[in-house]
Amino acid sequence: MQLQLEFFLLLSAALFCIGIFGLITSRNAVRVLMSIELMLNAVNLNLMGFSNYLDPVAIKGQVFTVFVITVAAAEAAVGLAIVLAIYRNRYTIDMEQFNLLKW
Repeated sequence: MQLQLEFFLLLSAALFCIGIFGLITSRNAVRVLMSIELMLNAVNLNLMGFSNYLDPVAIKGQVFTVFVITVAAAEAAVGLAIVLAIYRNRYTIDMEQFNLLKW
């Protein structure tokens, strides 16, 4: 069964919008990181859909998606380490109280 490109685009747009909504409305740092990961996965899904649409035989899009997933995993690990370090110093993960770099 061949999935249509429109299905991939609609699903990735919905995931990206959910990620944007979570990024804008959440004050919890872990939720913000999860929203960023959701947006990255939406981009990966979009990339896979276009790769399958343009050249169904080659796996260029899949290889690039694996690379993006690897970078996203490293980004999540660094982000969670930063959140953990801030939590140990401030005892909160509320984004409104991260004023370490403000004057």
